[in-house]
Amino acid sequence: MNTKIGLIGIGLSTYWAQFEGLYDKLCRYQQFIADKITEENVSVINAGLVDDPDKAQTAAETLVKEDVEIIFLYISTYALSSTVLPVVQKVNKPVIILNLQPTPAIDIDTLNSLADRGKMTGMWLEHCQACAVPEVCAVLNRTQITYDIISGYLEEEQSWQLIKQYIAAAKVKNTLSHCRLGILGHYYNGMLDVYTDITRQQSVFGIHFQLLEMCELNKYREEVTDEQKSDKIAQFSRLFEIVPECSGAEINRAAQTAVALDCLIEKHHLGGMAYYYEGTPGGTYENIITSVIAGNTILTAHNIPIAGECEVKNLIAMKILSLLGAGGSFAEFYGIDFNDDIVMLGHDGPAHLNIAEGSVKLVPLPLYHGKPGQGLSIQMTVKYGPVTLLSVVETEGTVALLVAQGESVPGKILQIGNTNSRYRFPIDVKSFINKWSKAGPSHHCAIGSGHYGAEIEKLATLLSIPVIRIC
Repeated sequence: MNTKIGLIGIGLSTYWAQFEGLYDKLCRYQQFIADKITEENVSVINAGLVDDPDKAQTAAETLVKEDVEIIFLYISTYALSSTVLPVVQKVNKPVIILNLQPTPAIDIDTLNSLADRGKMTGMWLEHCQACAVPEVCAVLNRTQITYDIISGYLEEEQSWQLIKQYIAAAKVKNTLSHCRLGILGHYYNGMLDVYTDITRQQSVFGIHFQLLEMCELNKYREEVTDEQKSDKIAQFSRLFEIVPECSGAEINRAAQTAVALDCLIEKHHLGGMAYYYEGTPGGTYENIITSVIAGNTILTAHNIPIAGECEVKNLIAMKILSLLGAGGSFAEFYGIDFNDDIVMLGHDGPAHLNIAEGSVKLVPLPLYHGKPGQGLSIQMTVKYGPVTLLSVVETEGTVALLVAQGESVPGKILQIGNTNSRYRFPIDVKSFINKWSKAGPSHHCAIGSGHYGAEIEKLATLLSIPVIRIC
């Protein structure tokens, strides 16, 4: 999905005739920014250096036509706020002010050595970005346009790290707004925390939700050929360590369902799915729903996250982490080790194979705890190192992103045929579980490999929703 990033510079037309070469230098700086942004695999819509209200109108029309996700507003030198207002009002997208000097500091000795005070002033104006920042912010505050400021210098690594985080967030926002997520079956009866308003979710994230039927999945399952089933079993063997206790009948059953799930995803062009069903004991639909974990785990590994127990909010959290390249595995709190100051999280699936520590085992379960029937499950640990926990929280009138950064750490885990890992956070485990729970999430969360709290905070900024950062 191509993401378009808007870029404008602002300056003051009065200066160009007064200070020879200033305009050309500022344009080169803006082009440097455009080239660096392009390196992030996005399309840059460079609307040029805006230095009067007429050019502002033209730039706004360009950015509106191209439907950019965000505007990087480069302050090239002092500029009048009248060059900003027409753009931000018409485009009405979040603005990231780039208060970037050409260098870390003005070379005062060189400037003072210039014989001509006009040239001295021109060199100063080349570094005069900070002069306009308060004026621009005053305008954005009054027009209630979402914005942030990145202050630094053109080639500063820290500034570009922040810019790249906003670009990553813009990519996620853009993809979500073009995403179709499926809902198969119904909620787990009685999980009130999981129930959600999909209209609200769609209004915030722009996602389309497709309501699916079990009978359609059953139709595709009945059409699965022996060859398709054989190919799927071969894929199981490549991706999983299939323990000897797995019966051939269960492997065949899971493979047939996995092929049908692939077909359902393809037919509806889905980027993810939330599901839950029970069916009558011994019935066709129970047979299907108790054999989905292996196939759903493979889909999740291919960045089509599948969330169990019809947890739509957690599906969105998994999708966000997936789009950030963090994986996004389905989890819930399993227990706390107060001696080791860690919390254990896991689930019977689906997992994310790409963030596993070691092999991913396909194991039989004689029963699914709290669910009907029996079948195959995933035994996996999230790779050791930095992790991000994310939850989409439904609040009064909107949604919020709940995020925490921690570490997946080695140690004893429960060998119960589930994903299971130990996590330590910068705050003590008692404070963590209390703060996380008081934020009001459902009991599920998504786990990603790596630290992505900064990108998630910036995504919340672009979506104009709250973010709750635990640690």
